[in-house]
Amino acid sequence: MAGVELTNMVMVEDKDTGCALVQERVVSWKGLSFPGGHVEPCESFVASAVREVKEETGLDVWNLKSCGVIHWCNTRTNERYLVFLYKTADFKGNLLPETEEGRVYWLPIEKLREIHSENHFEQYLPMFLEEGHNEAFAPYEQEDTHNFHLL
Repeated sequence: MAGVELTNMVMVEDKDTGCALVQERVVSWKGLSFPGGHVEPCESFVASAVREVKEETGLDVWNLKSCGVIHWCNTRTNERYLVFLYKTADFKGNLLPETEEGRVYWLPIEKLREIHSENHFEQYLPMFLEEGHNEAFAPYEQEDTHNFHLL
């Protein structure tokens, strides 16, 4: 059976300021992103998302709303990589300025669409910011993993 890797990404929105919490990742998946990471064995998707936000930002989050999934599939090996997407405006705690994953800070939501990062983060934004998308699917054979279709 081909491998499956499960991850998550969470958009934390401050409705009072109109900003979203972003992370400048320096370890894996380099570039601008929302907080997130891997799902641990026997961990629910939501619990993993809550844990990753806490680890990477210092904030506690709750009332996560599903925004869909990004799904990559290697057409040669059938390996799959899935990112479960969530967003929330419910949070508390003290923001960590930086972790081993990178710097975290608040960015106005309207500025998000102006970003062009090496990890193609801007292509995933419709999943978080627009209604009607359930999945972004990207079959690939080599390294071009950013040719996906919103479904």
